[in-house]
Amino acid sequence: MMNAATPVNQMITLTQGGLDELNEELRILVEEKLPAVITRIAIARDHGDLSENAEYHSARDEQQLLQARIDEIEMILSKSTVASNTTSHTNVGLGSTVTIQKKGGKKTKTVTLVGEFEADPEENKISNASPLGKALAGKKKGDEAKVAAPAGELLYTIIAIK
Repeated sequence: MMNAATPVNQMITLTQGGLDELNEELRILVEEKLPAVITRIAIARDHGDLSENAEYHSARDEQQLLQARIDEIEMILSKSTVASNTTSHTNVGLGSTVTIQKKGGKKTKTVTLVGEFEADPEENKISNASPLGKALAGKKKGDEAKVAAPAGELLYTIIAIK
C-alpha cells in the first residue's frame, strides 16, 4: 500500500524480488480478477432493477477496490528503481538477512531488509526505511543497532548477516 508520508514524486526502491511480486500481482488483477468481476457485474445487471440489486452493488464495490489496487501498483512501478541486493555478508544492506538479538534478551530474530513497499512483518521482511531497517543498514556482525521506540530506545546486537 502507498505510504501517506511518501511524497508523490519520490522514487521507490524495490528489490528484484519485490518488483517481480508486484508485476505478478498486477498480471493476476488485470488478467484474472478484473475480468471475473466485470462478468459478475454484467450478470447482475441482467437481473433487472439495479437499485435493490445487492449482487450488482457488491460486484461494483469489488471492481472499484481492484481498480484502486491496480492504479496503486502501476504508480509504484512507474516510480520504482530496482536496487541490487547486497552481496556482502559483512555489512547489512538491502536484501541482507540479519539475525539480531535484543540486548538483555535470550531469543534471536532473523529479518530480511527489503524496500519500503515490500515490507511484510509476518514474513520478517522489514523496510529499509523503518527505524530498525535504518539502524541496521551498514552495520557489521557484532555491531549494536539503536532503535528509537515509543517505549524508549531498544538496543540490538547483530549476530549474523547472510
